[in-house]
Amino acid sequence: MAALRRTSRLLRHVLCNSRTTTVVQTRKIGEIWVDGSCINPALGLTEEQKQIQKVATDYAKNELFPNMAKWDEEEIFPVDTLKKAGELGFGAIYCREESGGTGLNRQDASVIFEALSQGCVSTTAYISIHNMCAWMIDEFGNKELSQKWIPQLSTMEKLASYCLTEPNHGSDAANLSTTAKQVGDKFILNGSKAFISGGGDTDVYIVMCRTGEQGPKGISCMLVEKGSPGLAFGKKEKKVGWNSQPTRAVIFEDCEVPASNLIGELGDGFKIAMRGLNGGRVNIASCSLGAAQSSIQLTRDHLKVRKQFGKTLDSFQHLQFTLADMATKLVTSRNIVRMAARALDEDWSEKVALCSMAKYFATEECSKICNDALQLHGGYGYLKDYAVQQYVRDIRVHQILEGTNEIMRLLISRDLLTDGERKYS
Repeated sequence: MAALRRTSRLLRHVLCNSRTTTVVQTRKIGEIWVDGSCINPALGLTEEQKQIQKVATDYAKNELFPNMAKWDEEEIFPVDTLKKAGELGFGAIYCREESGGTGLNRQDASVIFEALSQGCVSTTAYISIHNMCAWMIDEFGNKELSQKWIPQLSTMEKLASYCLTEPNHGSDAANLSTTAKQVGDKFILNGSKAFISGGGDTDVYIVMCRTGEQGPKGISCMLVEKGSPGLAFGKKEKKVGWNSQPTRAVIFEDCEVPASNLIGELGDGFKIAMRGLNGGRVNIASCSLGAAQSSIQLTRDHLKVRKQFGKTLDSFQHLQFTLADMATKLVTSRNIVRMAARALDEDWSEKVALCSMAKYFATEECSKICNDALQLHGGYGYLKDYAVQQYVRDIRVHQILEGTNEIMRLLISRDLLTDGERKYS
């Protein structure tokens, strides 16, 4: 609680000294930032969490949403805006205070990512990945690595990327082929990673690589700095969404990494990756919640003003029922995400399955919500002047990354069928 109170004071101080303006956008109809209805994301939160949520929501309103379309259209990685997020404590949310982090928990982080995603899903999703990398260093890295990097990652003066997926090994992460061989006081890395968020533009790469036998026990985790000899990057990928963050292959050709940059012990890499992905799944599900929240609010406002057959659309019972379905899916998704976050905070034995459920359910249902929002906007929803189409594009990938939803279902069924055995805890 002391950390929570300290952070709340910090965020309020920053907010009071920052520019707060009311944003009027042609991209939205009505005011989407305050909601007193049954979909109010503040329901059930503590007073401290509500304060943090307000700071995140105001930041989304003033810094993210006004730029969301431009960043998407021009594929801009908003580094200066990310640094402002760091000033608010959003760069290392659940890293320890003594390391230089903000010292909050996973439930607090979920609230923050949901709020930020209302302003820009793509940018928030990158922030969530950056936080996962910072946590891996703080949780598993030696004291020197933590002291060097967490303060810089916390302020987002330095940015991080997570490197697990390979061109031939996506869901089959235990069989990755990037190698790291120790030669004296260095590791020499060879191989490549695919679909890396921030690749080429970030400063730190948390890399899973093979240092031993085949299978999960032969994988280790390395911190690779940008500028390391032998580190290169592929072309910037053209994507359907997530355009405010660059995506490239990360290539290692006899890449030299100091042995002191090993995170954890040799052979700990797969365990570290899976532990990180538990939180990453809650984070990305939280980003889906924010997109769905905004999409429902935008749609509700649209239905109140758009007329057909002499009546506003909100008077048609079928559309009322559709809106009710969307709201129910959102609140149900939010509840399961926050439960999974609590499972991580309290280290429940069921945490792997619950995080998988949260990621699977929330990303599927929120994608449906955003797609329904586009449909209810009619032809306007297909125009880039309206934000709903960008929410649809930006959250579609959430069903693929951090473990595909097919893999989530596999993990859930495995938990059920092994009668409580926690293979990947």
